[in-house]
Amino acid sequence: MQTVHNIDFRKLSISCGISLGVGAVSALVSMPSMGAYQRASKPPLTPPGWLFPIVWTILFLLMGISSYLVFVSKGERREVKNAALTVYASQLVVNFFYPIIFFNLSAYLLAFIWILILLAMVAVMVRLFLRVNRLSGALQIPYLLWVVFATYLTLGVFILN
Repeated sequence: MQTVHNIDFRKLSISCGISLGVGAVSALVSMPSMGAYQRASKPPLTPPGWLFPIVWTILFLLMGISSYLVFVSKGERREVKNAALTVYASQLVVNFFYPIIFFNLSAYLLAFIWILILLAMVAVMVRLFLRVNRLSGALQIPYLLWVVFATYLTLGVFILN
């Protein structure tokens, strides 16, 4: 176990690999269906398509770093730490299925309901992460904001299509 400044790089790599892996597999599964989304009417402020993989890669990387910080944290009660990691894992599962519902199925109403569930889970995760490790929670604020924005985009696509 190689550590520098108390960073366990093996655990950090595993944490980042899990989150990035979830994002990569979900993207690979939904990628063949991007044509339908490109033809769909989109709401104002929709970013260009090339921006989404960049943003999501950064967010999944931040998720991995945050989960690592929670996992190795020593200060918080074990049940809070376990709850934080359980919510984290659960929201990863919900996150995984969102692009499949939205892109592959073009089920825009279901995708909107699904992303509302994801948004609630991310908000709970941020709150729990903040309790365990302030930095881990702070690193999730961009994710929370992006999911709020993605909720707007999802609702817009549902209304317009």
